[in-house]
Order: sequence, then C-alpha cells, then structure tokens
Amino acid sequence: MARLKLLGISGSLRENATNSMLLREGARLFGECDYTQAKINFPLYDGDDETANGVPEAVQTLARQIADADAVIISTPEYNKGPSGALKNALDWVSRGDHHPWANKPVAVMSAAAGRAGGERAQMVLRGFMVPFRPRILQGPEIHLAGSGNAFDDNGQLTGEMYIKDLTALMESLRTEIAR
Repeated sequence: MARLKLLGISGSLRENATNSMLLREGARLFGECDYTQAKINFPLYDGDDETANGVPEAVQTLARQIADADAVIISTPEYNKGPSGALKNALDWVSRGDHHPWANKPVAVMSAAAGRAGGERAQMVLRGFMVPFRPRILQGPEIHLAGSGNAFDDNGQLTGEMYIKDLTALMESLRTEIAR
C-alpha cells in the first residue's frame, strides 16, 4: 500500500512560524506519511495580471499538490480577527481555472496565535472561505493553540498535554476521513 500524502498549508510566511510548527507536529502525530509543506508566497491576485501572464507556476504547483494529496492540513494565524492575507490570497489564486483540487478533499483546520483565544476567530472565518471549494472539513476536535510562542520545546514539539491529545485525535480523525 502506498504511503499517504499529507499536504500542510501555513497561513504564515515566516519559516519558523508557530503555525508551521503546528503543521509539522500534526504531520508527526498523523504517523507514517509523505508530508509536504506548501509555499504560498504568491503575488497578490490581480485579474489583469492573470489575463496578461496567466496563473503563476507557483500557484499551479500548489493546485497540483492539493489535488495529489490524500488530505490537507491548514493552520492559520489570526490577524485582525481573521486569517492572514497570504492565506486568503492563496485560496483566491487556487480557485482560478477549470480544476477543482479541493472538491471532496479531507481537510483539517487549526490555528495558532499569541493571544489567549489561539486564533479561534481566524479559524472560523477560514472555514467560511473554504465553503465554495466543497472540501470535507473535519469538525473537530478544534485546535486553537493559544500563547503559541511558548507552546513548543527546543525541538519544535508541542509541550501542552491537552494540545497533544487533541491534535492526535484530530489527526486520527483525518486518517479515518481519508479511508471513508
């Protein structure tokens, strides 16, 4: 049996962002798989630019990665009570074209933020952004990693027992959803 392909999309562009760390922890707790973390540092969507130059290769790569993945995990920071502009821009770009890589794709959504709500509002808004794409978004357990700057050890692993338990359960649910 082929190894499952898991794609991670971080709403933060920073290399060592806590959302990227949370995705890597999710992949670790998911278990044996081929994990890839997507790059979403795209130009701002502009219809005139798309008409003149087409969809950028980096966007086409992300669309292929989504289509090829058995499941996708997304982690968003919270900027002004919503997901990052970079993440929304990536979703907008991927929506262009005749392909529908998100359709029926199992997706787990989570968030990590410095605040005490752990990005809960951003995650709710992100779930709304995903509706037109028709993925199979898991409903829980919800992961809202609060105080995320202090939630990982020096090796990048989660330190909070509750978060580890819930993230493990979410990844188990994702495996079940893939098999469905």
